Amino acid sequence: MAETRNESLAAWLAGHQMTAEELADAVNGAIGAFTGRPGTTSERTVFRWLSGENRWPQERQRRGLEIVTGLSVIALGFVPRGKSTSVPALPEDPDVHRRQFFSAAAGTAAAAAIPLASPASARPSRVGTSDVVRLRDDVERLVALDAERGGHGLEQAALDGATEALRLQKQSTTQRVRQRLFALASDFTATAAWSLIDAGQLDGAGRHLDRALTLAGLAQDSEMAMQVWNLRAMLARQRHDYPEAVASSQAAQAMAIVRRSPLHASLAHARTAVGLAHKGEVRAALGCLGRAEEALTKADLAQPRSTWISFYSPAELYSLTAIVRDVVGHPAEAEAAAHRALAALPETYRRNRAHTTARLALAQLHQDDVEQACTTSSKVFEIMAGTPLPGRMRQLLGDFQRDLIARAPSAHIAHEWMDRYRTEWSPS
Repeated sequence: MAETRNESLAAWLAGHQMTAEELADAVNGAIGAFTGRPGTTSERTVFRWLSGENRWPQERQRRGLEIVTGLSVIALGFVPRGKSTSVPALPEDPDVHRRQFFSAAAGTAAAAAIPLASPASARPSRVGTSDVVRLRDDVERLVALDAERGGHGLEQAALDGATEALRLQKQSTTQRVRQRLFALASDFTATAAWSLIDAGQLDGAGRHLDRALTLAGLAQDSEMAMQVWNLRAMLARQRHDYPEAVASSQAAQAMAIVRRSPLHASLAHARTAVGLAHKGEVRAALGCLGRAEEALTKADLAQPRSTWISFYSPAELYSLTAIVRDVVGHPAEAEAAAHRALAALPETYRRNRAHTTARLALAQLHQDDVEQACTTSSKVFEIMAGTPLPGRMRQLLGDFQRDLIARAPSAHIAHEWMDRYRTEWSPS
C-alpha cells in the first residue's frame, strides 16, 4: 500500500513554525512528565510520521502528541492499525493535560538550576519547544478575545505573557528557542500596545511599540518587526500624524517578510494607502491600494500564518478600501467596499464587523443619505451589545455625529440619533 503523507500533522507543524526535531523534543518532554522518564522520539521518527511510513505511533507517543498539540491523534492525521484498534482516550480532555503539563514545565524550570541527587531521567523538564507552544496558544487566545470584543482591556494579560517569555528565555539552552521566546515577547508586547490603541489610550502605546521592536530585533524576526511598524502606522494615524503613518507603513514594506509573502506585502501597501489618503495624496493612495489588491491575489490564503496577521483577508482589504475611498472623496465606492467587507467578514470578528458598519454609515452620510446612515450606525450598538465600545470605535462614532450635525443640523432623525445613542458611545 502506497504511503500517504500526513498533511494534518504537517499543517500543525507549519502553523506553529515548529521543526521535526522540536516536535520530537516536546513529545519526549510530555512523556517524561507523565512517566518520569523522557521519551526516545527522534527527528527521524517525526519524519516517518510525516511521510506516512508510520501511521500509528506508539501509545506513549500518541499520548505525548495529544498533550503537546491539544488535539487527538486522529485529528493529527494518524490512522489506527486494523479495525479492532481503538484510540486510547486520555483520562481527561487533552487540553487539560496539556495545560497541566505546560504549567508543570514552567514551574519546574527554575528548579532545574538547583543540583539534585537524582538520575538524569528524573530531572525537571527544561525550557524548550513545549514552552514556545504554550505561550503561542496564549497569544492566540488574546487575539480571539480581540476579534470578539476589541483589544481594550488586554494590556496587562499581554504584558504578563511577555514577562513569562523573557523569564523562560533566560533559562533556555538553545539559541533557536531563545530567539522564538524573544519573538513571542515581542508579539505579546505589541499586543499590549494594540490594546491601548484600540482603547484610544495612545500615550503608553508608543513605549510598548519601542520595546516590541527591540525584542523583534533580538529575535532576528522580520515578521515581528513588521507587526510593530504596522501598529506604529495605526498609532500615528490615530494621532493625526499622517507623515509618520506613511513613514511607518513604508518601514513595514521594507521588512524581509514582505519580499517573501504576498499577504504581508498586501497589508503593508494597504496601510500605506490609508496614510497617503489622509495626507491628501489621492493618486499615490489609490496606487498603493491597487498594489495591495494585486499582492493579495497572489497570496495562498489557505496556508498557515502567524496569529497577529490572521485578521488580514479580502474582507479586511475591503474595509481598508472603504476608508481610503471615503477619505479621498469617493463615498459611493467606499459604501460598496464596506458592503463587500461585511459580506466576507467571519461572524467571530465582531469588533471588526462593528467598525466596518460604522465606516459604512459614514460613507452613506457623505452621500447625504442621512436616514440610511443613521439606521446603519445604529447597528453598531446591536453588534457590540453586552460589550463596552472600544475607544477607537467611540471616536469613529464621534466623527459620525460631528458630520451628522454638519450635514443635517435641523433634521429630526439626526437629533433623534444623538439623543438615543449619545450615552452609549460617549466615554463613561
